[in-house]
Amino acid sequence: MKAVAAGVPSLAPFFDEGSGLGHDSPVRSQVVQGSLQQGDTPGLYGGTRKPNICDVKKLKAFLTDPRNHQKAQAWADALSITTAEIPGYLDRLTPVLLRHDTLVKNHDYKKGKAVPFNSLLQAGIAILVDEQGLPAVKCSCGNPLRPFTGDTNRISVKFDDGNEKWQGYKPSSVVAVRPAARPMRQLALVDVDDSARGIDRPVGTTGSADKPFNAAKPRAVPVLAGTSFGDASRQLADKGLAVGYTGKSLPPDDATVTASDPPAGTPLQFGQYVTLSVTGGTSPGSDSGGKTDGSSGGTSTSTPPDSSSSGPSTKPPSSGSSGPSSGSSGPSSPSSPSSSGPSTSSAPPSSSSAPPPSSQKPPSSAPPTTSSAPPPPSDPVTSSAPPPPSDPVTSSAPVTTSAPPPETSSAPATSEPASSAPAVSVPASSGAAVGAIM
Repeated sequence: MKAVAAGVPSLAPFFDEGSGLGHDSPVRSQVVQGSLQQGDTPGLYGGTRKPNICDVKKLKAFLTDPRNHQKAQAWADALSITTAEIPGYLDRLTPVLLRHDTLVKNHDYKKGKAVPFNSLLQAGIAILVDEQGLPAVKCSCGNPLRPFTGDTNRISVKFDDGNEKWQGYKPSSVVAVRPAARPMRQLALVDVDDSARGIDRPVGTTGSADKPFNAAKPRAVPVLAGTSFGDASRQLADKGLAVGYTGKSLPPDDATVTASDPPAGTPLQFGQYVTLSVTGGTSPGSDSGGKTDGSSGGTSTSTPPDSSSSGPSTKPPSSGSSGPSSGSSGPSSPSSPSSSGPSTSSAPPSSSSAPPPSSQKPPSSAPPTTSSAPPPPSDPVTSSAPPPPSDPVTSSAPVTTSAPPPETSSAPATSEPASSAPAVSVPASSGAAVGAIM
């Protein structure tokens, strides 16, 4: 993991850093709880009233110049787009300043190709972010960026090549950005020169359409107990508050919020945190429930995630890592009870002379067979509750001791044969909470 300090030129940049393509600013990294942050988190990024922290027009002119086709091809390849898509892609990007030391997959330009490497960008570095809040371009050198996909809790940062360890660096405050649930219309930023001033910046603009808001205005914590984690996240965003967490992964969207700290009604200012206690949940893409923290930031104009679209946009693709985006790491429901229940081949036989279990229920018109001997005590119980002592226990036909046949039906005492109804009557994902309170 290579450290990249603000204001330090890249050794192998895509573009000459002396061309004035972008300008970093002195920003002290902010304290954060939770190493993964969604791209639409209000206040995740900073802004400034100074113009041209990133000159998108100059970047577009360079990449569309036929003389720079080879470099443009490598640049586009790193972002999984075509060279023809570069102008439209750049038009959707928004310049911001990092407020946290941020993990990314960076790219150098070497021998005509984009060479990826993991890096830690210092707070204060100017970048362009896409519609889902993902870092896309490092402004000063034009290097393309993609999301960091490794374990944020297991990194080793190398400070060299002029990138000395900066003041205020704390491994616990390092973040990686995950995509917002849907493309955003605007970003809620913090003015890095005045923390009491917020900035609403429409996506795809460079500052000319900014609207300020009062970041010091108190925001009351909404009533969240009983809602889902996904819904609570949207309510916090609408209030100008955003969700972080203290665990290693984001909770499932359908995890149930049991409490908030501070409680509902507490006034909070921009930049403070709310702790949500959650339990359960089965949404894919998260491996447990737990305790989460929400940081404030922004106003109700920030676009909340859309429940109908939880995946990132297709161009360029998202990191494919775990986060709120769709994935396959969540618990899957068994396709049939036999896939999660005990195998019928391991159960003791009902009797030495009984026929093998049938996959179909016995016909209701079949007469019961009788025997003078009671069923063996080792017969397996095939339903979730044992049958009454007076009822017969059968596999394909009911067995009685000396009692007359059933009055109107010959259906067995069990609801189904052993092969279609294992002892486990419900899948594990619908039982107890998936995760504990962290």
